[in-house]
Amino acid sequence: MVNVDPYMDVENSQQEQIDRLYSSDPNIVLDAVKQLKNSVIGSNKHKGFIIQMGVLPRLFTLLLDKSSTPEIMVETAVTLGSLARGTDEHVESLLEAGLINFVLQGLANPQTKLVEACLRCLRTVLSRKDAPIEVLYENPSLIPHLIQIAPQSTPSIQECVMTLLHSGCQTHKHQTILCEYGALDLLTPLLCSNATKVQIPSLQCLAQMCYQNEKVSDLAVTTSYNRKSIPDILVSLMSRDKNTEMQLTSAKCMTYLYRSGALTSDDPRIIYKALPTLVRMCQKDIVPADRVEGAETLAYLIEVDTELQRIASISDHLIPTLSDFLKYRATNEAGDEVSYCEVKKDVVNKVVEERKMSQEMKQAAFKAFASLAANDEDIRRKYSECNNLIEIVYNLGYQTYELIIFRRTTKCQENSDTDTLMENIMMALNDVNPKVHQSAIRCLHSLSRSVQQLRTTFQDHNVWRPLMKLLQNATDDVLTVASSTLCNLLLEFSPSKEKILESGAVEMLCQLTHRNDHPCLRLNGVWALMNMAFQADHKIKAQILTTLGSEHVFNLLLDKNVDVLMKTLGLLRNLLSTKPHIDHIMGLHGKQIMDSIDLILEGDNCIEIKEQALCILANIADGDFAKNFIMSSDKILSKLTIYMVHSNIKLQIASVYCISNLVWKDEDGAAERQMKLKDLGVVQYLQQLLQTGDTTLLKELRLHYINSLALHKFVPFKKTVKHYSFVSYHYKCVL
Repeated sequence: MVNVDPYMDVENSQQEQIDRLYSSDPNIVLDAVKQLKNSVIGSNKHKGFIIQMGVLPRLFTLLLDKSSTPEIMVETAVTLGSLARGTDEHVESLLEAGLINFVLQGLANPQTKLVEACLRCLRTVLSRKDAPIEVLYENPSLIPHLIQIAPQSTPSIQECVMTLLHSGCQTHKHQTILCEYGALDLLTPLLCSNATKVQIPSLQCLAQMCYQNEKVSDLAVTTSYNRKSIPDILVSLMSRDKNTEMQLTSAKCMTYLYRSGALTSDDPRIIYKALPTLVRMCQKDIVPADRVEGAETLAYLIEVDTELQRIASISDHLIPTLSDFLKYRATNEAGDEVSYCEVKKDVVNKVVEERKMSQEMKQAAFKAFASLAANDEDIRRKYSECNNLIEIVYNLGYQTYELIIFRRTTKCQENSDTDTLMENIMMALNDVNPKVHQSAIRCLHSLSRSVQQLRTTFQDHNVWRPLMKLLQNATDDVLTVASSTLCNLLLEFSPSKEKILESGAVEMLCQLTHRNDHPCLRLNGVWALMNMAFQADHKIKAQILTTLGSEHVFNLLLDKNVDVLMKTLGLLRNLLSTKPHIDHIMGLHGKQIMDSIDLILEGDNCIEIKEQALCILANIADGDFAKNFIMSSDKILSKLTIYMVHSNIKLQIASVYCISNLVWKDEDGAAERQMKLKDLGVVQYLQQLLQTGDTTLLKELRLHYINSLALHKFVPFKKTVKHYSFVSYHYKCVL
């Protein structure tokens, strides 16, 4: 017998079809194109064969040749669209051959069917990952043309146009261009279309245009159709009679409008429609992919508003539902681990996809937990301390009958062995998926804002160990969130502070302050050092100054980033606390410090920054000989008197603190300092301040001074605070 290659006849047949494409008879060409189209549908092997045979130039010619019949053009465009559904290698070959340019030229044809076929082909190519979407903007007339042809076209053309606009809206620049060309006016009536396939890409395009774009979002809320604004249209599309994708995408649009500032957090459409819809999208009856998107969008919605976080935490058993995300596991028919050698390829692919979905579920849950715990201590305490879902529901304050209903519906028992949230976070920190461990760190960051968690859960799990490990070798995104968390672990009441110091945190944080290319990392480095220096012993302060370098400290005081400047002043303020430390540091760097403070007080800085500078002066004034730096500087003394009568109460109080430390009667040289300050008119200023109607300022004055009007001198009667350190939580949230 003769062995026959089963594909030989097929290839010979396709070769005959290719030869017929070059016929001069239109009917033969049309028949060849149809057969070619049918052969490549669903077969990547045939697609590859056609591309390898060099047929693309002929197809491009047939698409645009004026001698081609309309039927040939349409069939050719459909064939190209089918080829574009092949593998990445196939698409790359098509792009290299110039597919997009030829298809774009086909859009200029007046034939509706041809335009639709070209749009479908273009949509297929540009909807892929890493698609060359910039081609949509290379010709300035293309976007206006697409927007112009859509309103009066068929639903299929409208669907393609909106999908293309959605795919092509990737940057702030793209958002602006689409808005200027009237994309909002186009999509608003399409949101009310009777065709779901038109509404979905229109919603997706709206979401892309409004994401973190204030200008577009403000315009969107004022755009209307049939006397209904876009937000009101979105509310109707979130009705439960709509499909899940439409509800979810509509809620996402509302979320982006709110986060861009076009809607407020107390808008009923946000509280009673968008938020409940997103919570509902997290429930078990929703497919996993939509649950992930719902949780991520919900996390973004409630991230910055405490009231929305509180409402979400008590909505439809959200926290137990998110806990279920962490239990999602990849399974197979046998329920055991999969052996890639023993199962079919489709089963392997299914398990691989399930494992990916498991990671997606985890990272989505951590994002949502991070947002829920961002500001509310009660929420942090309740769900982080619970060992199982029943405890979570009970601690949230549900009534007994609600607990019973929940217990019956979830079939949970009180002896459930569900892992705690912190244990899941610790496991996720070692996950190979960067999205998982990054979202876990975000959740850890939110929990680190709790004093109770720092003293208990964080200590029990030795959170600082994996955190420090991550900081040694991480991407900038992970490093930003991890260093934000470290800021809170370095607070003075955190049991982890000492261990973190022993593990070399000072050197690592000082390196972050040199990240001129990354303001957030530079800020986090300074912020963590500031917290580290709070009430620290002289050894730690000396280590910080030595490692950081005095020159770099003063460079940071000139930083253009206001937040970095503010925290650098806080660091300096904490270093200059307790009398021996003040005198030692001023003895080494006194002139540079005084010059920097003078520059800050002289410059056009905000009130908060000048207040910090004055508080540093108050600390310096508490030193034995350090106060001589102030008394010997007429410029500084002059500024103190100016800020004593400043219109801002904070600056007045800070100035009074400094004067109080300078004239403390039990210290050497007090009489001379009092006399010099009296000559500068300080007594008169104090008398003037005693007449203030501000209760806060008056309380501070009475706390530090009794002014003797008869003797025209002031005598401090009590000095409760001689130096003022500064510590704060790291509330900065990194997305």
